[in-house]
Amino acid sequence: MRATVMYRAGDVRIENVPDATIVSPTDAVVRVSRACICGSDLWPYRSMEPTGSGRRMGHEAIGVVESIGREVHSVRVGDLVVMPFAYSDGTCTFCSQGLHTSCTHGGFFGTVEIAGAQAEAVRVPLADGTLFVLPVGEDHVLLPSLLTLSDVMGTGHHAAVCAKVQRGQIAAVVGDGAVGLCGVIAARRLGADRIIMLGRNPDRIKLAREFGATDVVTERGDKAVDQVHELSGGYGAHSVLECVGHGESMQTAIKIARPGGAVGRVGVPQEQAMPASISAFYNNITVSGGPAPVRAYIEELLPDVLEGRINPGRVFDRVIGLSDVPEGYQAMNDRKAIKVMVKP
Repeated sequence: MRATVMYRAGDVRIENVPDATIVSPTDAVVRVSRACICGSDLWPYRSMEPTGSGRRMGHEAIGVVESIGREVHSVRVGDLVVMPFAYSDGTCTFCSQGLHTSCTHGGFFGTVEIAGAQAEAVRVPLADGTLFVLPVGEDHVLLPSLLTLSDVMGTGHHAAVCAKVQRGQIAAVVGDGAVGLCGVIAARRLGADRIIMLGRNPDRIKLAREFGATDVVTERGDKAVDQVHELSGGYGAHSVLECVGHGESMQTAIKIARPGGAVGRVGVPQEQAMPASISAFYNNITVSGGPAPVRAYIEELLPDVLEGRINPGRVFDRVIGLSDVPEGYQAMNDRKAIKVMVKP
């Protein structure tokens, strides 16, 4: 089969690799119908050290179950399933609390240990706890939005939950990528009265407004902080969704939160230390977040997708075949695409 392999920063190739197969009795093999490139894939694309064996990329997918291990009971061959970016058993202490990304037996797709889903097929460990069966066909018109449940829509929702978005209050979203745009959807869905988007790209700003952003701040740094405070009566936002991961974005997120407010951080951190921790301390700002347990959110978000109340699939602004994945990485890295969908 063919799959995406990254060998070093900027070096992405489509190669023939061994077919995905059942290794453990709890595995399933899924033929990939739709995959995509994630903003977090751009971090190794920009900084990965050379490696001889390469890394099989991709952690978001929808596909059809082709085979299952003898201990798999919740999915069947032929099911259309969504594959969250983390695999989990669904039964451990943390899965039972809805924190599947901390599963004691779990892990992440697209790592050295577990091959990724930007491929024709993927092996899914712990299939019973990981895969979610979809009640639609493989060619359903909502497939793009359903694909976002594997990561970006669930991650945007996690940011909103961690930021304690509440009805009638002010939310601010730092970052105009796919996760930030889904964060706007999530904040509106949870009832925020005003949603301030911090971003610069005109096309993304337009989409953010269509998703529910009421205000846009295009400045950065202290100027952005001043504008958010001006828009919020001088106090700052009740809830801030940090969807980038850079130190500057985290610092901005804390500075635009009002005293007693909350920051939900879902951008993969690029620094060991958290910026503006002193400001967060003295203003009693809650900072929480991490890898989103999207498996826990699918059941909640799925009805809104199927009934058309939210349409997060609009973040996909480019569709490519598997052979064109290297160009898809370049397009996202150059900010010429918000999020690229892959049809193997």
